[in-house]
Amino acid sequence: MIGSSGVKKNGFTLIELMITVAIVAILISIAYPAYTQFVQKSNRTDATQSMSFTAQQLERCYSQGFNFTLCQAPPYNLPAALTSPQGFYTVTVTILSATTYQVVAIPLKAPQLADFSCQQFMLTNNVQSAKDGAGAVTTSTCWGSS
Repeated sequence: MIGSSGVKKNGFTLIELMITVAIVAILISIAYPAYTQFVQKSNRTDATQSMSFTAQQLERCYSQGFNFTLCQAPPYNLPAALTSPQGFYTVTVTILSATTYQVVAIPLKAPQLADFSCQQFMLTNNVQSAKDGAGAVTTSTCWGSS
């Protein structure tokens, strides 16, 4: 750009700068929610992995004593509650009877607290399920790959 004195000026005008800022803001407003959703979805494996590992321990105990109530006593000492390996979920184990158990994972910290699609994971000795914040069943979303 050449000014009134005939000297070439370098740089951007305020309008060009504002257009650039607006474009970047639009891109961020689209990308950030998608990124957050991706992070939440990938962190769900922390719950499913921890619950599957706990279920394996319970089944191993059952195969030796044919009674799940023995699993929280020595020599097995399976805790009634634990934190998932990455710390995103609290996993609780409830022995319902000698032949049934229930493992439940509930979000413990961000970003999983904001994952309203999967607020509760549940695993029993024969069923896996999940619920959203409103209590609706979302098993395929939370346990599956959708």
